[in-house]
Amino acid sequence: MIDQPLTVLHSDDRLVAVAKPAGLLVHPSGLDAHAQQTALQLLRDQLGQWLWPLHRLDKATSGVLLFARSAEAAREWGLAFEQGRIAKRYLALVRGWPAEQGEIAQALARDPELPSLGQERLAAQTRYRRLACFEWPFSVDARHPTSRYALVEAEPLTGRRHQIRRHFKHIAHPLVGDTTHGKGAHNRAVAQWLGTARLWLHCEWMEVPTADGPLRITAPAGPEWQALLRPPG
Repeated sequence: MIDQPLTVLHSDDRLVAVAKPAGLLVHPSGLDAHAQQTALQLLRDQLGQWLWPLHRLDKATSGVLLFARSAEAAREWGLAFEQGRIAKRYLALVRGWPAEQGEIAQALARDPELPSLGQERLAAQTRYRRLACFEWPFSVDARHPTSRYALVEAEPLTGRRHQIRRHFKHIAHPLVGDTTHGKGAHNRAVAQWLGTARLWLHCEWMEVPTADGPLRITAPAGPEWQALLRPPG
């Protein structure tokens, strides 16, 4: 349960941005019917105003979350999301050491909760850059005495559901802590090593078009990320 106000990152007469903590739904969902809190309701209560969510972050993902203050603003920015005019960057911890940089272009089934066979495939593209490599002194695979992970920044150029998670699974570098698309043994081992059990995915910033030009809104990564963000040594 969240027992403190959400951190407001930006607020004006049309837009509110908050830092969503991991473990909080954006809005009510049949996928988690027992959830007692949502970011939408918490922020409505906090600000005393009706709000419109502009996008969603998975419950387990943290970071920048945007709300409109009016239906008109919601339509405007909703169209910007549909047209790919909202830039986004995420931090992620993945298994193994991917290439220093690259693009993943793999069409994805519309609904990741359903079998892919028979579903429409939607074009999807993610650009990434490797920030750091780690080799930690525990074994998940009996063939290797240590385990390798990498910190990456990912920019989804399209907005498919679970896109980053599914794309990194596609290139055999699944996100750590991903209980749907990841590897359970690695999730458990890293949780024990770092002392934190979570999906290691954080929306670091989003950039939205406004009448005055692009507006970039940043959500600093939480303290659990700091050991990964510090340069080696």
